Amino acid sequence: MIHSNDIFTIASKKEFEKIALKVFRFQFDNNKVYQEFCMLLNKNKENVKSLTEIPFLPIQFFKSHAVLSSSEPIQATFTSSGTTGLQTSKHLVTDISLYEESYRNAFSEFYGNIEDYCVLALLPSYLEREGSSLIHMVDDLIQSSNHEDSGFYLNNYEELIAKLLELDNSGQNVILIGVTYALLDLIEMHKFQLKNTIIMETGGMKGKRKEMIREELHEILCQGFGVPVIHSEYGMTELLSQAYSLGNGIFECPNWMQILIRDTEDALSYVNEGKTGGINVIDLANINSCSFIATQDLGKKNPNHSFEVLGRFDNSDIRGCNLMVI
Repeated sequence: MIHSNDIFTIASKKEFEKIALKVFRFQFDNNKVYQEFCMLLNKNKENVKSLTEIPFLPIQFFKSHAVLSSSEPIQATFTSSGTTGLQTSKHLVTDISLYEESYRNAFSEFYGNIEDYCVLALLPSYLEREGSSLIHMVDDLIQSSNHEDSGFYLNNYEELIAKLLELDNSGQNVILIGVTYALLDLIEMHKFQLKNTIIMETGGMKGKRKEMIREELHEILCQGFGVPVIHSEYGMTELLSQAYSLGNGIFECPNWMQILIRDTEDALSYVNEGKTGGINVIDLANINSCSFIATQDLGKKNPNHSFEVLGRFDNSDIRGCNLMVI
């Protein structure tokens, strides 16, 4: 049996690999979809002995199958935003406390005590639909901040502008979490010079604006908000963990999450640091679904284990997670 304490107290690469292999064996035994996929690749508990030998389930399986490693009742169903006419992903969550423990621990690791911040959220397209894992996370962060001004904003931009100026001018530490197109809308209405505010974009134009490369987008946002860097969150419906960028598009994972970069020509082999390839994610918080996911994202890994998201495969759907198309 694998407990959450085993996952969230990982402190070394060796310990990560040990727990990851234990999770692999558990999911091979308990996840029928994943087991069948592994068997097609001639992989099993006996011949998988390292991280790079573990099969990574293509993320598209979350659209067509119930990806579960648990027989417990479903507590929440998170769905991807997708676009009209496209099939959406479903992440069936049997233990919502694992998700909450994951994002609370990760936020604390990267940003410190949530009670030191006022959390403002500009996520209109997410608020307007059911089943968003991002809304669940941000709502919990808002509540946990215990700040009377923390909250969501839909289309009330003028109210948000006034509140943001008031808080920043008072010296209050603020985190503004926003979907990309809405942040651009906001700075077209008002140019800021913020001193005490972190701007965190969660990606996604949602068909509202043309996609742009990260460098261009972040330059526009930096100028519009008057901040030196833009923070980013890398997460998706199929994961229960997030990586964070504290600026310049360089992401880092919490200790229970790792990125591997697969060869775009051979999905079962990996490329060296600095080379572009497909992003494979190990998310050990996904113990009750699948912890080993081959995404449709393109990226590269740096020598210090940070990574960059460079775009997506041409044939993948337009999605609501943090991706910039080159």
